[in-house]
Parts: sequence; C-alpha cells; structure tokens
Amino acid sequence: MEEETDRYTIGELARRTELSTRTIRFWSDSGVIPPVERSAGGYRLYGADAVGRLHLVRTLRELGLGLDAVREVLDRQSTLAEIAAIHVEALDTQIRMLRLNRAVLHNAICRENKIEGLSLMYELARLSARERQHLIDGFVDKIFAGVDDADALAIADFMREMPPQLPEDPTSAQVDAWIELAGLVSDDDFQRTMRQMVLRGESDNRIEFGLNIRPLVLVHASPAVEKGIAPESDTGRAIVDHIVPADLADTESRALLEWLDLVAEPRVERYWQLLSLINDRPPGPPSVPVFAWLAAAVRAHR
Repeated sequence: MEEETDRYTIGELARRTELSTRTIRFWSDSGVIPPVERSAGGYRLYGADAVGRLHLVRTLRELGLGLDAVREVLDRQSTLAEIAAIHVEALDTQIRMLRLNRAVLHNAICRENKIEGLSLMYELARLSARERQHLIDGFVDKIFAGVDDADALAIADFMREMPPQLPEDPTSAQVDAWIELAGLVSDDDFQRTMRQMVLRGESDNRIEFGLNIRPLVLVHASPAVEKGIAPESDTGRAIVDHIVPADLADTESRALLEWLDLVAEPRVERYWQLLSLINDRPPGPPSVPVFAWLAAAVRAHR
C-alpha cells in the first residue's frame, strides 16, 4: 500500500495541481513529466515528485519558456540561470520589436498612411544600426560630394558624428523620428535643397554666415519675433544693424538673403530636430521664424 501512495495517475495529478488532464498528458508525451511506470491496466503512473515538478513546469511555461528549455532545466542539462539568461535576451528582442511595431502602427494612425507607406515605415523601423548609419552616410556623401571647403567639411564631419542610432530601448517618439528622418533624407527635393546650401556656401564662403551671423540672429531677432515687432519698422531696422554689418557690400547682402531663405526652410530645421530626438536630446527652439523675420527685415532696410 505504501508503494501505491507514491504513485499518481494523471487524474490524481490534475486534482492536486489544478491542471487539466489534457495538459499533463501533453507534457508527459513531450517528455517533461515522464511516468515512472504503468499500472496493470496500462495507465501511466507518476512518482511523488511529479506534483512539485508540474508546479515548476507551469511556472516556467507561464514565464514563456518552451518545453525544450523546460526539459533541459528539469533534467539538469542546463541551469535555471543559463536558461533564464537566454530567455531574457529573447524577451528583450521581442519587446524591442513590439515597440517598433507599435510605433509604426501609431505613425500610420497619425499620418493616415496608405498600405504602401506602412510597408515602407516597417522596413525603415527594422533597419539595423549599421544600415541606419549607411543611409545617413549616403545622404551626407551625396550633398557634400566634391566639396573642398574646410568649413563645409567640418559640418559634414559633425553630421557624421551624430548618427541616428536608436537606443537599445527606443521610445515610440524616437522610432517615429527615425522613420520621418529616413524619409526626409531619401527625398530628392530635400537632397537638392541641402546640396544647394552646400554648393552656395562653398562658392562664396556663405558658410561663414552660419558661423558668425547665426548666433547674432538668435540673440537679437528671436525677441523681435516673440514681441511681434514688424520687420519693416524702425525697431526692426535697429535690430538688423545689430546683426548685419552696415558696410556689407551689395553682393554679400544678396548672398546673405539667399542664405537666410535657405536656412528658413522648415525641412532643414526639422532634420536637426529629428536627430536630437533620436539621440535623446531636447530639440532647440524653432529658429525658422527668426531667420524668416531677418530676411524680411534685410529686404526692407538694406
């Protein structure tokens, strides 16, 4: 009789563990809970450790481990720590992909993309770090091709030092920013605009405007925009005098206006904003309205 109490049928195990007989039978067939013997009637009989083993199997299965991994743990072919580490890595990958998928779908909701656009977004979101870097490098190579100006090349190097690397655990906003940036650098019209900025800067040193005048614009013209000062007003003239040298030649004035029109292009500013978002840095305040204001003020007073 003592020996019989050490043996349990599937039905008895089901009552003790609150698992279904179907689940226990499936696990038994999979080799996770092997019977120790069979009764005279051919029924499977399990040892006294089967109850504890079943509780452990249920826990590991609820944690997401496959039956092969569970079997390795129970048979001590691998330690629980080893299996857990492998599973954590797999879960991390799943979580990243789920977040990417959620961001793509969220993007589709917000932008009302067509089916073709959704497929493109999904492919862009799944690009590896190396592929993302290659996409940006290709964009930078194209707009700076053949340029020898030292200032322009410094800007190109600066752009390469800020590749759009998504972090290990990207937010939906970062994934959205990457998708938008990838679409932006792939846009032919945007490439032409950026190429135009680079070539014009090389031909007449207009890059210097970005280095010398840009800080002055942000300091003096930003308050004018905030206060609603009209560019053509006398106050607007005084602000222009703080920013633009009074003895600037007509040729340089025309070059300055062309540069202001280019930097007031919203997509150029959006490029830098997206890079900041991807690199988990707060974007700077919008500057397009400021440069547009200065362009209008220069046209009114120079």
